Amino acid sequence: MKALQIVKYGAIEDSLAFNEVNKPSIEASDVLIEVRAAAINPIDKSIILGNLQSLIPIPFPSTSAYDVSGIVVEKGAAVNNFEIGDLVYARVPQEQMGTIAEFVAVTAVAVSKKPGNISFEEAASIPLAGLTAMQSLEQAGIKENDKILIHAGSGGVGSLAIQYAKAKGAYVYTTTSTPNVAWVKALGADRVIDYKTEEYKTIVKAADIVFDTLGKNYTAEAFQVVKPGGKVVSVVGPIDEETAKAFGMADYKLPEELANLVSEKKASYKFIFMHPNGAHLETLKTLIEDEKIKPIIDKVYPFKESIAAFTQLASGRTKGKIVIKIG
Repeated sequence: MKALQIVKYGAIEDSLAFNEVNKPSIEASDVLIEVRAAAINPIDKSIILGNLQSLIPIPFPSTSAYDVSGIVVEKGAAVNNFEIGDLVYARVPQEQMGTIAEFVAVTAVAVSKKPGNISFEEAASIPLAGLTAMQSLEQAGIKENDKILIHAGSGGVGSLAIQYAKAKGAYVYTTTSTPNVAWVKALGADRVIDYKTEEYKTIVKAADIVFDTLGKNYTAEAFQVVKPGGKVVSVVGPIDEETAKAFGMADYKLPEELANLVSEKKASYKFIFMHPNGAHLETLKTLIEDEKIKPIIDKVYPFKESIAAFTQLASGRTKGKIVIKIG
């Protein structure tokens, strides 16, 4: 079968190649998915560039990407919740990375049936970003009438986080640039802050939750706008001590500046590692079928133009997700 593979670390155009590879075999707990669409995410770009090689080392060549939608064509002996012919979607686990291919083997616990009211391309756009948004906001205990700041509302994670927060009944502030204000407002955000012309720190006061999708100085600034006792969750800031210990980093300490901010505000800080979860995708499936969440796609590329898709991703100029149509 054909697959888009990472052949070395470095510039995208030099590091990706189409190769003929063996069709994957499945274990007893796996399903084999005939891929109809795959989506790409910033983590995929970072892996190619080599920015994550200490955290996520990969052998060469390795097939790229994690998000997939398609059709179950084989199932393992221990799989009883899927049948041949089921239409599904998933964010595959790290050890099964490689969805820009004609087939991918995935552990069944990471898989959900596809929402029935959207296309394969739309379904592929959901898993990683949707799970990141959902798991982050649930970690923060989001509930009705909470005030939440979601940075980068036009991004893949931000656009889904806005919709998930609104489905929970929260009041949503979000930041974006001038061209995207009306578009992000249409997603349901209550107050869209144009960071080109407005200062979000003068608008957002005493937020219950800040969802940090930008990192750097934004992580520290979250404690200026969160309420005393509020919650900051981040997918790009420093790892928190509890999470570090879970990863075997027993001596890790939160950076002093950030630790002081947490203490002064009597707030909580949590770094979120998204984890594949078919049951969570089932929840998102229901929200999509109830039209409380809609997929946001910037562009769909044909399989043969996958490298161009990564070039667009690297540009940082996207609204929603970039999807590759495989079958």
